[in-house]
Amino acid sequence: MNDNAIFQRLNTEREVLTVSQLNARARSLLEEVFPRIWVEGELSNLSRPSSGHMYFTLKDSKAQVRCALFRQHAARVRVDLRDGLLIRARGRVSLYEGRGDYQLILDSIEPAGDGALRQAFEALKAKLQDEGLFDAGSKRALPTHPRRIGVITSPSGAAVRDIISVFGRRAPFVELVIIPTPVQGRDAAPQIVKALQLADRSGFDALIMARGGGSLEDLWPFNEETVARALHACVTPTVCAVGHETDVSISDFVADVRTPTPSAAAELLSPDQQAMLLQLERVQRQLRQSMRAHLSREQATLDNLRKRLRHPGERLAQQAQKLDDLEVRLRRAQMQQQLRFTQRFERLQSRLQSQHPGQMLTLLRQRLDHLDQRLPRAMHQSLEFRRQQLGTQSQTLHLVSPLATLGRGYSILLDEHGRAVRSHMDAQPGQRLEARLSDGRLAVRVEADLATPHTLSLLD
Repeated sequence: MNDNAIFQRLNTEREVLTVSQLNARARSLLEEVFPRIWVEGELSNLSRPSSGHMYFTLKDSKAQVRCALFRQHAARVRVDLRDGLLIRARGRVSLYEGRGDYQLILDSIEPAGDGALRQAFEALKAKLQDEGLFDAGSKRALPTHPRRIGVITSPSGAAVRDIISVFGRRAPFVELVIIPTPVQGRDAAPQIVKALQLADRSGFDALIMARGGGSLEDLWPFNEETVARALHACVTPTVCAVGHETDVSISDFVADVRTPTPSAAAELLSPDQQAMLLQLERVQRQLRQSMRAHLSREQATLDNLRKRLRHPGERLAQQAQKLDDLEVRLRRAQMQQQLRFTQRFERLQSRLQSQHPGQMLTLLRQRLDHLDQRLPRAMHQSLEFRRQQLGTQSQTLHLVSPLATLGRGYSILLDEHGRAVRSHMDAQPGQRLEARLSDGRLAVRVEADLATPHTLSLLD
């Protein structure tokens, strides 16, 4: 049924539809017009419910679309899905009838960068093929009984261990020389070129260029044009053993022989059963091509049948999606409510702690302890200062005290009123006086006034 017929039929009908009927017809229309498409965009709002299904949004700078990836297809996705990842997704356009949401039901996902690399791969492949680098006529035959083989690979990878193990089991007399080089990363291609040029000048019977499997980005150094041209320029027969059986690189087409794995390269160059291994490789290649063609035909037949048949699983998928949506909403509501209760509890607890009398008592107790520690020290310091001050003043007072003068042999004369006699004019003959000595008192009487001073000897 063509698109015009579908829209014409909808315009001519005058029946009143329920919302469910409208959404069901809209879904049928979308799925019939867009049976399978590829969409590229940035992944966001990724959700993984317990059912195993995945829901997310694909967006670009101007628009977005909801996507659903059900469990049976999600289990086959090898990409580590995360928000912000640029992906290329395959699926059919549909409508989630429960909400009336337009969405994509996906069955395959791959990184968008992988598609860009494959375009560059195909462009370089066509260029080198036009230049004749892949021509079978330029391929060199491998030696029947090699004695010395150079292995260009990483010395710490699994590929070199596999090669050494196979030669050790099948042909231990063959000398293996490892030409170490990085086989992954931005700087790997120039190092591989140098290793090829060095190995080609070293007189080997054959060269094996090997590394283990990986993504297209990991194997990209062997898709560089410089590596392909250096491999084509080699005089020594070359065997390319890059990646696993399903991995194909530009170097595979340029090398004299391509093997699916490093172990297969070692098997091929081993002196025994070489023809059988070559035949097996051709049969495997033909088998893979035949399987791909057969699977492609079967997939086309399945797609045609799927358009005509509405499987009950679609209804279950719709219900499962609705259940997952309700589960996500319930969890979100629970988390929000719990967050509100937690925040309110923390605010009340903070207010309670700020008003708690224990804090003031603790501060006063700390201040009391501090003052209690300072009081003995302050009293001791004050008493020590007063003691020192008293000693100093006592010494000063003793120096000016009359008692000190009396202690040196002097005396003080006092009249009857207790006043000191300072001059001979203050006393009269016959007057009684009191002589105060350092160790007591004497009663004396003035006999005469001797106006002439009398000097006493200091020795008396």
